[in-house]
Amino acid sequence: MGRLFGTDGVRGVAGRELTAQLAMNLAIAGASVLAAGETPGRPARRPAAVVGRDPRASGEFLEAAVVAGLASSGVDVLRLGVIPTPAVAYLTEALDADFGVMLSASHNPAPDNGIKFFARGGLKLPDEAEDEIEQALAALPGPGVPERGFGRVTDATTEPERYVDHLLSSLPNSRRPLAGMRVVVDCAHGAAYDLAPRMLRRAGAEVIAIGAEPDGYNINDGCGSTCLDTLREAVAKHGADAGIAHDGDADRCLAVDAVGEIIDGDQIIAVLAFALRDAGRLTDDTVVVTVMSNLGLRMALRDAGIAVVETPVGDRHLIAAMRGGGFVLGGEQSGHIILADHATTGDGLLTGLHLLAIAASRGQPLADLAKVMTRYPQVLITVGGVDKSAAASSRELADAVRSAEAELGDSGRVLVRPSGTEPAVRVMVEAVDHGQAERLAASLAAAVRGLS
Repeated sequence: MGRLFGTDGVRGVAGRELTAQLAMNLAIAGASVLAAGETPGRPARRPAAVVGRDPRASGEFLEAAVVAGLASSGVDVLRLGVIPTPAVAYLTEALDADFGVMLSASHNPAPDNGIKFFARGGLKLPDEAEDEIEQALAALPGPGVPERGFGRVTDATTEPERYVDHLLSSLPNSRRPLAGMRVVVDCAHGAAYDLAPRMLRRAGAEVIAIGAEPDGYNINDGCGSTCLDTLREAVAKHGADAGIAHDGDADRCLAVDAVGEIIDGDQIIAVLAFALRDAGRLTDDTVVVTVMSNLGLRMALRDAGIAVVETPVGDRHLIAAMRGGGFVLGGEQSGHIILADHATTGDGLLTGLHLLAIAASRGQPLADLAKVMTRYPQVLITVGGVDKSAAASSRELADAVRSAEAELGDSGRVLVRPSGTEPAVRVMVEAVDHGQAERLAASLAAAVRGLS
């Protein structure tokens, strides 16, 4: 059996790969690892955990299974209900919980679901902790009464408001920083369906909420950050100043300007980086991005004297690099952006609030803000069914990559990398000319296929 934890917790089709039994057992195993031992300076008590979920129908029975597993292990549970993933991370720390659990499959379709753990302080688990949970899962204890007694379960339905207060307090200079703005927010029929519009209204914006009627089955269905056409149409229909899109668990944010142009994660990072730099709050004038970030972002930051730290794809790599260097801003093109002064993980609501606040404070439309970088044409081809190790060691492929890089010079970029989740190799080419990017990407993809 392969590793149970993937790049973002344990995911699968609910009722098949992710069953109620597995959810309960994972909770028991997680409790044995994350709630072990005493915390110095704190009185002895039962360990505590916060549990949240997105609105998927399967989240109801999976939540019940997780709560049962935790309480049967002697963990007191604060049940947060439907709430964004970053809110669970924040409340894990704010409520002094030993750990947090989020039930969500993020931007995946409704049949999927997932279980994600946060350690004390709202931090994502390192690989070593996930490995410990998998080992504990393979050696679950027999039935019995926990030493400190069974955990108690409390509905904490008012705690999400604490999270909204935290978001708004991250902009301390104004009680209504978005006053005068008309904003459409697409909540993807997901976890932010209530909190995102509420936060924006409290910030002073006139808000049109779409994708805000979850029925358990419509999450991410033709809406949200994975389908921006719905948001673009709504912005035009309502004559809005801007549109904000979240995914199912609201750890991502993408935007649309007043004329319907998409503002992706790289452009948002550029806007935030310049604003933080101008305010003297960008640590070491450095931003953390992944290898997939657009060349235009790198060039804009370079020209502004802002350094770039590059990591592999995945937010855990971003977070590790940010924590290691004490950096305050990092993110991905997908809109998963980390503002470390205010959050321990990607937070779509926080990102959207800060992006809109910059526009409002400067009296500039999003279209003008986004001009801080030029987005280079980027062509991505996934070549499936190939030997990833052969691609990594092929001299012929390496020669082809060098040839493409020589042709592009400083006006483009080539990346050929094995997929971390499937038997495939991803070929990415950026260039000033889209036709050149397509031609070189097709040539390199053909070279990869020729290895099989």
